[in-house]
Amino acid sequence: MKHVILLVACLCLQLKTQAINKDIFPLLNLDYPGLEQVKTLHKAGKEDEAAQALLVYYLQRTDIINPVINLKTLTISEREQKWADEALEHTFYVHDGYQPSFNYGKDINWQYWPVKDNELRWQLHRHKWFTPMGKAYRTRKNEKYAREWVEQYMDWIRKNPLTNIDREEYELASAGEVKKDVENVRFAWRPLETSHRLQDQINQFTLFLNSPSFTKDFLTEFLVNYHKHATHVLNNYSAEGNHLLFEAQRMLYAGAFFPEFKEAAAWRKSGIDILNREIKKQVFEDGGHFELDPHYHLACIEIFHKALLMADANGFRQEFPQSFIDTVERMIVFYMNISYPDYLNPCFSDSKRDSRHHVLMHYNLWTKLYPANEQIRYYATEGKEGRLPENLSKGFLTTGFFTFRNGWKQDATVMVIKAGPKGEWHCQPDNGTFELWFNGRNLFPDSGSYVYAGDDEVMKLRNWFRRTAVHNTLTLNNKNLETTESVTRLWNPDGDVQILVTENPSYRGLTHRRSVFFVNQTYFVIADEAIGTATGKINLHFQLCDGDVNIDPKNLSLTSHFKGESQVKLQCFAPQNTLLEKEEGWYSIAYRQRQERTAVAFNTDKKDKATIRFITVIYPATDSKAIPRISARFKGRAEESGKTTIEVTVDGKTQILEYQL
Repeated sequence: MKHVILLVACLCLQLKTQAINKDIFPLLNLDYPGLEQVKTLHKAGKEDEAAQALLVYYLQRTDIINPVINLKTLTISEREQKWADEALEHTFYVHDGYQPSFNYGKDINWQYWPVKDNELRWQLHRHKWFTPMGKAYRTRKNEKYAREWVEQYMDWIRKNPLTNIDREEYELASAGEVKKDVENVRFAWRPLETSHRLQDQINQFTLFLNSPSFTKDFLTEFLVNYHKHATHVLNNYSAEGNHLLFEAQRMLYAGAFFPEFKEAAAWRKSGIDILNREIKKQVFEDGGHFELDPHYHLACIEIFHKALLMADANGFRQEFPQSFIDTVERMIVFYMNISYPDYLNPCFSDSKRDSRHHVLMHYNLWTKLYPANEQIRYYATEGKEGRLPENLSKGFLTTGFFTFRNGWKQDATVMVIKAGPKGEWHCQPDNGTFELWFNGRNLFPDSGSYVYAGDDEVMKLRNWFRRTAVHNTLTLNNKNLETTESVTRLWNPDGDVQILVTENPSYRGLTHRRSVFFVNQTYFVIADEAIGTATGKINLHFQLCDGDVNIDPKNLSLTSHFKGESQVKLQCFAPQNTLLEKEEGWYSIAYRQRQERTAVAFNTDKKDKATIRFITVIYPATDSKAIPRISARFKGRAEESGKTTIEVTVDGKTQILEYQL
């Protein structure tokens, strides 16, 4: 009995200390349909009753749809349940790269920074565990998740006040600069993180609204805080890139889901206007995104698609022109053509390896948006419906992505080459690089990115993975490319010998011309030419996947002995005195995860203006013992005739490869 009396006393004390946030009423359009009682009570000075009426309004509201959360079919994954349960003890899932998760203390320390990686600090403020807590509350019918969410939400508000700082301050962390007086605001209120919360709090609102912990007092705090988020993003949009797209899409969500705010229409319009404008600036005519990063390409499709989902659910699709819809479809076709039979994309630039399940989910959503596109339907149904693309090889000349392909199924041979214009922040100086998939395995995975930004130690790791010398391309003295502006000189995706020729003015006085021949849809011949007056050490780099590789310096060749039926031989035909030298080799397909692999360079001296020329034959096969004998040589001099001719002999059979520029 004493325990019951004590509990009641505690609840009474809690009720006394709670109060509505009266700042909410000036923020609302009290003439909005359904808020009549709220307006009457507020006008009469009955603020508590007005707040209660507002809560009842939201509990009964049915005309605004959240297209992301369907309460009738709600499920929670094992992983999400783990995040929700750990969050009860303040062990917060923040980032895949930092597992197991860190505990942020009984009295939550929102400034805890155990590793000086900016992403760890930024993404803490995205509150990724809040929505899983909402799912756990709904599916487990346990109030403890709602009660803890409310406490953490309010704790974050108290400990992370928003103060005015210049827009530039939010990105200083990327440059490694720290100003202590703005440090916490810079992490907690960077517009990207603020917009992330803006979007996810819609889901949390949907999930927790019927909880006893979601009181009228909390509702007013929630809405005032939400308004502060939207206003902050509106006044501090990122200048460009995917951050701007994320922020705009989430402002659209804010305005559409909470039309009761006075500024809601302006928020929605702001987001739509930016998306309609930026899709023209950020997406090339061929469907490629200007960051030249397949991971962010997919993310931008998702941004545009989410905007359309909200528009469809709430009746304002007409605010997006048909050109917007058509561009998103081109982006999907682009992504399909640069992906492998396992549905996954190359890890060029800062890309990460996705999951087949996640990409398949996107195709299922896309086929609803584009029901007439039979290619998208084929991928959405895993081949049960629709049809494969009619093309095999495909070039996107503006973006500078090219795919040589002999099929679309698991046993296909697929080479994807990246040789485009100067990309945005996530793009790496890697012009001319490639990945090669054969019979279910990526034989030449890109180096990836490993980490993004942080202190000196973090930046050292990032810079190693993004440098030119750890990609499948050519360098001068192992230096990063000075210029990344590849030009396509020739693209012929048809016939028994398919050809791509690109040129990049890589260094002052040195142009790298790379010619790739896909011969009989079986093997590749790559001609690399270092053209110009620059002198120094020319390095031709190749990076294989992990596994056993035999390196033969005498014959300038590599032969794999991997497990399974995906093998490769690489043999280089190079100037005299070229040395085949082993290099440090790693690749990363996930944040802070890396795998050691074989990496080599063919190194030779360039002493004058004479062109240095290499021929590399890459021959994939199901069995190392079945790989044929290979020889190759240049015939004629392209500098004099404008014609390149290469003679390749495979097991005694000679093939002439040539083109005229």
